[in-house]
Amino acid sequence: RPEPLQYWPDHLLDICSVFHSRNIADMASAQSCGECIQAGEKCGWCIDKDFLKQGEQKSTRCDEIEALIKKGCSEASIENPRGTVSVNKNQSLTDRTKDGVKLKPDQITQIQPQKLTLNLRSGEAQTFNLIFKRAEDYPIDLYYLMDLSYSMKDDLENVKNLGTDLMAEMQKITSDFRIGFGSFVEKTVMPYISTTPAKLLNPCTSDQNCTSPFSYKNVLSLTSQGSQFNNLVSKQQISGNLDSPEGGFDAIMQVAVCPNQIGWRNVTRLLVFSTDAGFHFAGDGKLGGIVLPNDGKCHLQDNMYTMSHYYDYPSIAHLVQKLSENNIQTIFAVTEEFQPVYQELKNLIPKSAVGTLSSDSGNVIKLIIDAYNSLSSEIILENSRLPEGVSISYISHCKNGVSDKGENGRKCSNISIGDQVMFEVAITAKGCPSNGKSETIKIKPQGFTEEVEIVLNFICECACHKEGIPNSPVCHFGNGTLECGACRCNEGRIGRVCECSKDEVRTDDLDANCRMDNGTDICNNNGDCVCGACECKKRDNPEERYSGKFCECDNFNCDRSNNKLCGGHGRCECRKCICEANYTGSACDCSLDTSTCLASNKQICNGRGTCECGTCKCTDLKFQGPTCEICPTCPGVCTEHKDCVQCQAFGTGEKKDTCKEQCNKFILVKKKKKEELPQPNDQPYINHCKERDANDCWFFFTYATKNDSTVEVHVAEELECPSGPDIIPIVAGVVAGIVLIGLALLLIWKLLMIIHDRREFAKFEKEKMNARWDAGENPIYKSAVTTVVNPKYEGK
Repeated sequence: RPEPLQYWPDHLLDICSVFHSRNIADMASAQSCGECIQAGEKCGWCIDKDFLKQGEQKSTRCDEIEALIKKGCSEASIENPRGTVSVNKNQSLTDRTKDGVKLKPDQITQIQPQKLTLNLRSGEAQTFNLIFKRAEDYPIDLYYLMDLSYSMKDDLENVKNLGTDLMAEMQKITSDFRIGFGSFVEKTVMPYISTTPAKLLNPCTSDQNCTSPFSYKNVLSLTSQGSQFNNLVSKQQISGNLDSPEGGFDAIMQVAVCPNQIGWRNVTRLLVFSTDAGFHFAGDGKLGGIVLPNDGKCHLQDNMYTMSHYYDYPSIAHLVQKLSENNIQTIFAVTEEFQPVYQELKNLIPKSAVGTLSSDSGNVIKLIIDAYNSLSSEIILENSRLPEGVSISYISHCKNGVSDKGENGRKCSNISIGDQVMFEVAITAKGCPSNGKSETIKIKPQGFTEEVEIVLNFICECACHKEGIPNSPVCHFGNGTLECGACRCNEGRIGRVCECSKDEVRTDDLDANCRMDNGTDICNNNGDCVCGACECKKRDNPEERYSGKFCECDNFNCDRSNNKLCGGHGRCECRKCICEANYTGSACDCSLDTSTCLASNKQICNGRGTCECGTCKCTDLKFQGPTCEICPTCPGVCTEHKDCVQCQAFGTGEKKDTCKEQCNKFILVKKKKKEELPQPNDQPYINHCKERDANDCWFFFTYATKNDSTVEVHVAEELECPSGPDIIPIVAGVVAGIVLIGLALLLIWKLLMIIHDRREFAKFEKEKMNARWDAGENPIYKSAVTTVVNPKYEGK
């Protein structure tokens, strides 16, 4: 069964971008220029006949361009063919009307260019731009495919007037609109329908008048007459079947593959699929004893599908292929119940849409208009199957500057009539696909008949291949073809100049020629003995190589400095460093440049040492540091010259009597104030000094060594001397302090007394509250009142 179009992943294969890990083996085994350029886009072949050194293999000619130049191959001697893009057909974009004349559908151009030729070098992407513009008033063909099972009875009544009503609505979009009608029920075998004679005539109940069951019927081919649509559809009758899923896939396949019977033009093709049930697909035919896969061919006789009992239902992938091949955009008009099922189906069928059909199909016109607007506003590019080893990627440049890549790079959305978008397409080949034969692929927008044809030519050989000399005497008495500076050996011959037969490659006599100084190691274990000559091994790092007659030399085993071969200042030849100018030593680590030894006074090593390999060796043991300027045990410059500056500037100091004899090593310049002394930026090397004299006064001077080694001292005549104490403020301060201290002591004493008194008073009050007085009578006290009691008184 044919397979559907492939939607290949968007990526570029940069072969040499992973050169060290992936293609080193290809380059190491490249025996010809053609094999070399197929290893990657950065690989080149040196055709200079004197390029190879003793012991190097032919494959050494194959390397990256920069590496070949470093090895001594001139750019003119490097074969490095590049791919090209040429445009063969590039008609301008057009609308339906041009210069006042309405064009035929096949004269309208919506994509540009239309044909290109690409010459592809392995690993090198060739890029071109495709421009698409939606043409105004583009023709539309719409085929309405309807389920006529019994459950769609009320829907058929509303569809009978669809032709004229839909024609009126579509006239707002295009002036060239055609409509057709087809119907389907189910395969005419058990268990999909009842095969009893009565049910074959009328599958419905006895009180219902239904037509005989059928698989698919083309009722009306595409026409611009809406009234004809109404007349024919109004004569249709409902039919019936036994199971719930319908045979709609059989109908869709026939609509797609029968363009002549349906009347499809090369314009926008819309298929409206209307149903209220699910669908059968490939494999379901086994229930009726049908096992042959659907062949995807047209089987309409008298507008009826006649092979439904013979071929199984088509698969979804098969439908995708045929709908795409025939540029048909599908609109599924289904009831609410089956929305989820057909939404999943939509995701599998490119350029399709799903609309919710009301229970009586009353909203079908609005559904079709909305679905068409949705489909036509999105542009999706697809390509035909690519040859093995060829990949393609897209970058979209849509409206409002929106760009995308990957799978989204294939499409642009929200495209209106007249909008123009651009797609950047890159095609890459790996190796030599199709054995170098030309291939043709096509790119087209889904749902449109226009396509871009791309012819792919593969660069599998170098230009110098054509100039090869067969059976050249250079190749050991004609045992090979001399091409691109090297011998391509005939079958059964090997060696740099095809000097050996494969049968005699390893013999003791030949191996003896590969032993150095009659030793035991063949080619010093760094190569293979081929035809009595050493062919040195290749290293994983292409910049490292063995050489020499016995592979005794290499360019990576020289002395190192700072973990760099030859210190990074030379090249390694046969395990010895060849140093650059101004460098010497076994590892080229000794610099002859003395600039690093210059001290701040511009003297080499401050005049106190020698410069060896760019580093100072101090001869004066008191001095140290990178330029012999540090002296930890030496007095400072300021202290050392203090006495001389004092005697010359002020006539004082310890050396005032011997000033002329001991202090004549510098030039003295006087300044009035210290602010007038030279600043650090005024001279390259300067010291600022501040010293004290015998009177405890400070004096200021600068000490500087000029480029000519002369010393210049600038001194400020103004001294900073300490002033005597001011007595009055001191006495006033002492008196004020004594007074303040006395007041503070009085305040403290008063505070303590107050606290003590309050504590004593509180204690008194507490004792007063706790006092207890004796309540007895005074024994000598006699009351002044005498009480007499009448003995006769009885209290009455």
